[in-house]
Amino acid sequence: MRIEQTIATKILELIKAEEMSVGSHLPAQLLADRLRVSRSPINEALGILAEKGVLKREANRGYFLATPVVVPTHALVEQLGIGETNVVSDVYFRIADDLLRGLLPRDVKETEIKQRYALTPAQLNSVMARISSEGWAEKKPGYGWSFSSMLTTADSLLQSYRLRLALEPAALLEPGYHLAPDVIERCRAAERHLLQGGIETDSADQLHERGVRFHESLVEGSGNPFFIDTIRRVNRVRRLLSYRSMQERSRYREHCEQHLHLLDLLERGHNDEAAQAMRVHLSSTLRNLEKISGILKP
Repeated sequence: MRIEQTIATKILELIKAEEMSVGSHLPAQLLADRLRVSRSPINEALGILAEKGVLKREANRGYFLATPVVVPTHALVEQLGIGETNVVSDVYFRIADDLLRGLLPRDVKETEIKQRYALTPAQLNSVMARISSEGWAEKKPGYGWSFSSMLTTADSLLQSYRLRLALEPAALLEPGYHLAPDVIERCRAAERHLLQGGIETDSADQLHERGVRFHESLVEGSGNPFFIDTIRRVNRVRRLLSYRSMQERSRYREHCEQHLHLLDLLERGHNDEAAQAMRVHLSSTLRNLEKISGILKP
């Protein structure tokens, strides 16, 4: 599977999560920023979705949503013939788990990955492209890969939350803070979806992305590029352990309720209360993660 097919799937997930209506504009640079890839694979992915009839391209204007995305994303990507194969998806999580367990060396040759996980060359390229785009592996000169040393211990995820505990409440108190009404409504819709059953049915990818979108959206309301860049970097590198922590989902209902309370406070302009609520929310998450720290240990 080509990397642009993976990105096309992520674009569909974004369209569905944000409940975009027909006619919505999908700027390539905005998508590149959201998905943290260059514009080249974004443009290729948009072209694929246009070929499939999901988007339409208008000369000198870009791509627009041509049909509503209402069915589950996994069903739609299979219907369109752009879905990630089970082999690639399964191997992705096996590599993550092996790395966390210390069963995979930090520096490894492509042939070793290919043989260890019984991959075809195309499958190898696909899974390593996804891992690289998420920031926990980089290509070495020649035919090898180097996995990041960050977030491979039980304490690493907890440390990332302590950084967020210092940063995110402060972002809500920035002068001129503003969270647009459409952003608030999109965030609310995502939380309601989870409370209505998505907690049990959504994939680990979808759960992680929903949390990332919520917290990044709130920080983006600060308009402070230093806050925004830092939270994006933290979210990018904590993904690896976040997946493992999702083996325990009982805490997500409380998360959703806290998120909705935060949105209510910000909508009313009660930023001081919202900052305190954010401290309570992240502190609660930190305590919950400490309770399940055994899941995170190698």
